Amino acid sequence: MTQLSDQHLLASYEALHEHAELELELVGRGEIDRLAELGERWEQLTRELPASPPTEAAPLLRQARLIHERTRIELIRLRESLLAEIGTSARARRAADGYAGQVARLPHLDRSA
Repeated sequence: MTQLSDQHLLASYEALHEHAELELELVGRGEIDRLAELGERWEQLTRELPASPPTEAAPLLRQARLIHERTRIELIRLRESLLAEIGTSARARRAADGYAGQVARLPHLDRSA
């Protein structure tokens, strides 16, 4: 390969690494909609890579893999947090419904007496 094509190929791995960092940043901010929009871009970036990466790309690939794993862990944490909030909300709604039922059964005070 020529020097120019090597640099171009390495730029593709740098773009992949930068994309992984952006995904992690979006998950950290809870911007799941924007993260979902990036899915096709990841596919495009990886589709363009050769089956055997150049040696120079190894550090970028390792870092991208680690960032991707951190993103996966953050997504799991976010999911667990959302599930906990849903559970809390459901319990609060059931409690409120229970109180609402009790209020309806209380006798009304006749102020005209």
